[in-house]
Amino acid sequence: MRIFVLTTFPEILEGALSVSILKRAREAGQVDVEIVNLRDYTKGDPHRKTDDAQYGGGEGMVMLAEPILLAADAVEEKIGRKPKVLLMSPAGRPFDQPKAKSLAGERDLLFICGHYKGVDDRVRVLLDAEEISIGDYVLTGGELPSLVIIDAVVRLIPGVVGNRDSVESDSFYRDGLLDGPRYTRPRVVRGLEVPKALLSGNHARIESWRYKKALEKTRENRLDLLKKFNTLQYPPDD
Repeated sequence: MRIFVLTTFPEILEGALSVSILKRAREAGQVDVEIVNLRDYTKGDPHRKTDDAQYGGGEGMVMLAEPILLAADAVEEKIGRKPKVLLMSPAGRPFDQPKAKSLAGERDLLFICGHYKGVDDRVRVLLDAEEISIGDYVLTGGELPSLVIIDAVVRLIPGVVGNRDSVESDSFYRDGLLDGPRYTRPRVVRGLEVPKALLSGNHARIESWRYKKALEKTRENRLDLLKKFNTLQYPPDD
């Protein structure tokens, strides 16, 4: 997979892309991530501006279309095909695990990181960009949402996470439920002991316990997810 991120602030992205799983995936050639500085595509402006006042008046600036379009053109010319274009926006459709799975099957992704009051809407139209939001709140720019989505997508690429079972047991992956509690050594921490079911060595009992706890966690934190989940029968108590 090839990923391109169009941004006015490359520094925000560079650190996160150079550590942990994303770093290893890049070094192994499983994913190629290229940060594209939009200021390199500002023509005839000594200040390399990427924004201007909005038509119709109002507070806040809007990102110029031309630098983004020129950068996208350069990416398309480089790879010889049109990438899947994603525009980070609080007005976009919510990002979720099914969307991450879908994007993991793409060959090329191009992220547009907005700032200020947003991006000239002609960018969305001309690039057939899909608007995506990571939550009902507003951030300073699209760099952090891009990183969130890149991380969620890249870890689904086969081979990136060494143990595939670890990925498939994550929250949302199989049932749409949240993951339940997890424990590691030591057995007792400040008087709190690991639940007995996890020490039983009985695989069926352990899975039953984890399923029940996943339902409880989802009911407690995300009741909306249970409305999509039809098999609400709890396994028997220990």
